[in-house]
Amino acid sequence: MQPCVDDVSDDIDNLSINSTTTSATTTTTTTTTTTISTPNETKCSTSSGSETTTWTACSQASSSAKPHAPSHDPCWTAIRRMKSENPATLGLEDLRFLHRLGSGDIGSVYLVELKGSNGCMFAAKVMDKKELVTRNKDDRARIEREILEILDHPFLPRLYATLDTPRWSCLLTEFCPGGDLHVIRQNQPEKRFDEAAVRFYASEVVVALEYLHMMGIIYRDLKPENVLVRSDGHIMLTDFDLSLKGDSSTSTAQLVSDQNPQVQNPYTNEYQNDPHSFDTSSCILPNCIAPAVSCFHPKRKRKKRSDHHGTLEIVAEPIDVRSMSFVGTHEYLAPEIVSGEGHGSAVDWWTLGIFMYEMFYGVTPFKGIGHDLTLTNIVARALQFPKEPTVPGSAKDLMVQLLMKDPTRRMGSTMGATAIKHHPFFDGVNWALLRCAKPPHIPRPVTHRDFVPADKGTGNSVEYY
Repeated sequence: MQPCVDDVSDDIDNLSINSTTTSATTTTTTTTTTTISTPNETKCSTSSGSETTTWTACSQASSSAKPHAPSHDPCWTAIRRMKSENPATLGLEDLRFLHRLGSGDIGSVYLVELKGSNGCMFAAKVMDKKELVTRNKDDRARIEREILEILDHPFLPRLYATLDTPRWSCLLTEFCPGGDLHVIRQNQPEKRFDEAAVRFYASEVVVALEYLHMMGIIYRDLKPENVLVRSDGHIMLTDFDLSLKGDSSTSTAQLVSDQNPQVQNPYTNEYQNDPHSFDTSSCILPNCIAPAVSCFHPKRKRKKRSDHHGTLEIVAEPIDVRSMSFVGTHEYLAPEIVSGEGHGSAVDWWTLGIFMYEMFYGVTPFKGIGHDLTLTNIVARALQFPKEPTVPGSAKDLMVQLLMKDPTRRMGSTMGATAIKHHPFFDGVNWALLRCAKPPHIPRPVTHRDFVPADKGTGNSVEYY
């Protein structure tokens, strides 16, 4: 489904913008590998499309709306100014379509400029409502919109506004000028990343997945094409139409103590913590907020032991969110999805292992000649590492534990991101200050002029996706 700019523009008179109550950051990108899905999602329900044509003020549209928002967001400023000038409606005629960034399974993404905003650009994901219904994709579009509306994280999308007409549905999000990690990897000298770059991108993906799991969301489509690079070099996950959203955003949290012994990994002969030997104590955390003091037993808090070298950690996973659907990208599918035995949040940690493998080696570990052989390899073939390039043992050890075919033995399946963060590969990572870490790549600044076609006088048209 690839609506052209002229088709969208024909519907100008009926289009208006509804501002949202959220503010995280991203855009959507071209999917270069095949995604698959089945319609029998257990958590979905039919929803009728909205045909509203009024401008609704965004209560969160300010620089202080979200904790991670910059002190001055020119995009929010431009939207507020347009609203103040025309509080009734804001139509498509206020957007200038500059370039099609890419297309996916349920829509196309355009770079748009808000007129009169001094070059403020957005990414607009445009979906044809009739085609969504015809192809039974309307539930997926609805779920993606619902997820974007509740996200509040620096490595996840910021939804500025939604647009609805009888024909079109549009999500207005932040444009990421760095493109996606698939394109960036292809531009590397050996089409792969070095250890420092993989550690940087993987660590930010880990905390983004951790947040999604704490919100009761399973991402299910991690791959380099869906990891965008913002203007500051930090990542942004995108494309949530394959995600699974639980009925409740309340997670069950556990307090865990890492007093666990070291065990040897038979694949790498390295030693690591046994994630199943953590001591745990459960309490319920509404919306995943850090627990009150009452969640800790006072006597245990005051008790001192000379042989205790561990720390208390908070772990939250949506363990009650399960699906039987066959969704994802073939090379990234977890064995439990392929076998049809049902899956939960552990599939995201499998895809993290595939993601790291591709970033290091430039290929995925189980790819076959065709899709059928790829799926067979995922279920039956043992994980192998090429002799070249040289990859550190700690990285191989982490990938081995993430790519356990049995989801109950997979790192992250029980302790979530907490176990992964403690792995030696991430030694030295300051998880609390990831937003302050220096990125391995900072994209050059772009303006709308970079996307003006050559026949209009500039000759500098750029493909970012």
